[in-house]
Amino acid sequence: WQHTAWRGRPWEEAVLYELHVGAFTNEGTFEGVRRRLEYLVDLGVTAVELMPLSDFSGTRNWGYDGVMPFAPDAAYGSPDDLKGLIDEAHGRGLMMFLDVVYNHFGPEGNYLHSYAESFFEPAEHTPWGAAINYKVRAVRDFAIHNVLYWLEEYRFDGLRFDAVDRIIDRGEDHILKEIAATVRRTIPAERHVHLVLENDNNQAHLLERDDSGRPIYYDAQWNDDIHHVYHHLLSGEAGGYYADYATGAHERLARALSTGFVYQGDVSDYRHGAVRGEPSAHLPPTAFVAFIQNHDQVGNRAFGERITDLAKRDAVQAMQAVLLLAPQIPLLFMGEEWGATQPFCFFTDFHDELADAVREGRRREFKRFPEFASEAAREHIPDPNAFSTFAASRLDWSVPEQPEHRAWLDLVRRLIRTRHDTIVPRLGGIRGHAGQATILSDTALRVAWTLGDGSTLELIANLADQTSEVTLEGEVEGDVLFATDPDLRSELRTGRLPPWSVLWLLNQRAR
Repeated sequence: WQHTAWRGRPWEEAVLYELHVGAFTNEGTFEGVRRRLEYLVDLGVTAVELMPLSDFSGTRNWGYDGVMPFAPDAAYGSPDDLKGLIDEAHGRGLMMFLDVVYNHFGPEGNYLHSYAESFFEPAEHTPWGAAINYKVRAVRDFAIHNVLYWLEEYRFDGLRFDAVDRIIDRGEDHILKEIAATVRRTIPAERHVHLVLENDNNQAHLLERDDSGRPIYYDAQWNDDIHHVYHHLLSGEAGGYYADYATGAHERLARALSTGFVYQGDVSDYRHGAVRGEPSAHLPPTAFVAFIQNHDQVGNRAFGERITDLAKRDAVQAMQAVLLLAPQIPLLFMGEEWGATQPFCFFTDFHDELADAVREGRRREFKRFPEFASEAAREHIPDPNAFSTFAASRLDWSVPEQPEHRAWLDLVRRLIRTRHDTIVPRLGGIRGHAGQATILSDTALRVAWTLGDGSTLELIANLADQTSEVTLEGEVEGDVLFATDPDLRSELRTGRLPPWSVLWLLNQRAR
């Protein structure tokens, strides 16, 4: 370790960049990622989030089929290679995050069923079989010490906990709370260590702050709600879970931007009338990680299409301006910063009967979609086990050299730089109930946040293909941080907002 003085960075400084080690570079290794660190620093992101590394069967996998949680997969390099990557990232001012999985083990190579039967609870079911049995003390310790292992042995700055709604623990002290409490108690206070959830249940109580504003358990949650609204507005798709966001989509986006979740104890039609979520307006905006794309939302499509394949360029760029300057913590998925259009598919390296089961199971998943109703149509869905599926998902680093994509990359760099220069210094100490939203028309919205220093950050946007007629109360005050058109503020005075227009303002006088 060369950078032993590194203590991490405060959470409000985080701009996350999610990548898959095997698909991020042609090398597909920790060393390949290390060689791109200078690029990431220049982009302006401050935290690199690696998809899961736990040893898996074969040579390629998303990582969620890991079976040895204490062993970084050898396909990417040695443990020392991983430590070298983390160490150099720290030397460049980058935080390193790791996605970890405590809701299941992969289907190939896990023999705990054979020699530690009580590790699983057959009476409790998950999509991957019997649930992990967190009633057993040794099983709880296994997960807790694995968390500490990544934070202490490898010096990761944070962890993202995959699909914790699939962790079944009916005990009084939930394993998630014990993990967080142990980390807060064990890791020295001078280190910035951040814990982030993926939780479909929208459980705001896991994100609570103490009287000084510090997280009691978890720093933040991936906010799928805001992604789903973004996606619907950009693509028009309203099938599956997007149906819950298609009606009144702009109002739902305003709610997510100003108060956190869209579903805060509301009835979900997609979930057959189930009530979903808990009130979240009392939480600071930084308790939510927002994104337009991530590995799940791209890779779980039949052909792994990115949003740039499904929406117009000006629309996606307008939404990126919303994403990158809002007080929530933004996340980019590798290649998004230059408008990559190549797919990111689901891929594995299974063989024989398991390979057949995975291939057919994936095609069966899409049977309910009209475009895949026929067996012939489903045959075109890429085989997860084919090397070509993995190869097609690797980033093409020649693309950002093309003029159109270089200009896109420059825009994202400018947005991130504006965030760091103007917004981040005012995010420290931001509290709950910071946001207030107003709907200006069917497609236009206005959201204002009181930042940690008392200044006001304001967004005015029309997120649709048509011009919106709006009436604003009072003068539009503040310095322009970003506008999709230099004359946008003037157009506002005439009561018009052009299609896909975004205006960000900062009023440094306290409310």
